Amino acid sequence: MSNETTLAFGHPDARAAATAPDAPLDRISLRDHIVEVEIGAFQAERGITQRICFNVVVEVRPVGDDLDDDVDRILSYDRVTQAIAAELAEERLNLLETLAENVAERILAEPQAVRTFVRIEKLDRGPGALGVEIVRSVDDLATRPVGAHADTAPHPHVVYLSNAAVKSPNLIRWLDQLEQRAEPVILCVGRAEAMPPQTGHKMTQRRVDLLAIEQNAWVLAGRDDRCVVVDTRTELDWAMRNGRISVWAPSKIVLDAVDGPTVGPDSPVALAAWFAGHMEASDLLLIDAAQPENGARVPVLVQDIAQSGL
Repeated sequence: MSNETTLAFGHPDARAAATAPDAPLDRISLRDHIVEVEIGAFQAERGITQRICFNVVVEVRPVGDDLDDDVDRILSYDRVTQAIAAELAEERLNLLETLAENVAERILAEPQAVRTFVRIEKLDRGPGALGVEIVRSVDDLATRPVGAHADTAPHPHVVYLSNAAVKSPNLIRWLDQLEQRAEPVILCVGRAEAMPPQTGHKMTQRRVDLLAIEQNAWVLAGRDDRCVVVDTRTELDWAMRNGRISVWAPSKIVLDAVDGPTVGPDSPVALAAWFAGHMEASDLLLIDAAQPENGARVPVLVQDIAQSGL
């Protein structure tokens, strides 16, 4: 094999050595770190775990002569495995590319880290290992926008609307009032009164019921142009930072959550309560709905549909 091919398929440590900068840097490496996790964009990859293998090299600034055999003065191997574990626990991901980017970002947040090589491979999706490898440096992070790890996320005001509230003549007045609030607003709904199709299968029925809620979200969006249906965390974050009112379409976030809800779409108020906790909301306002039986991780307010003010 040519030298380029050898480097491409060799351990990232060899590639790091071949592309080392002029200034001397130390390297630490993690080899063949295998974990089982649910990941993947294909339907066949949902609901099951598969083995993925991490090989990581981190180039670090030399500590110097005053190390004193002190583990606190180095970038510990544990910090690398912790970065991997933290990302796997954050949310269910579809792409290895996203996982690699997030792991690299966490590693490069360490003060000693200068550059990192992250290779991730799926071991159970074919006759060989299928994977990606990326190289990132602290200079790359300096040009990127603030990531999700920074504690700058807004704390939204989550509002659950019953079907009667969606149809209420007070809806426009409520939206006017919500638009004046200091914190961003995310609206939640349940499914419409009509019974969705019944599949006779628990997993597929869950998908159908979630889609029924999303259909109702579009019904709400049809009542007022300020109600924009959103299904990803990225879009929600953007809308919150730009003062837009969002209507939550739950399928993606519910299905991708590592610590997902224990309730199903047939308990829409409890699902809204889980979502409010997941988003670290300031509170949850229920319009024409009773408090969830199992409570919520955020303060819950209840509003009667006949009341004109929020």
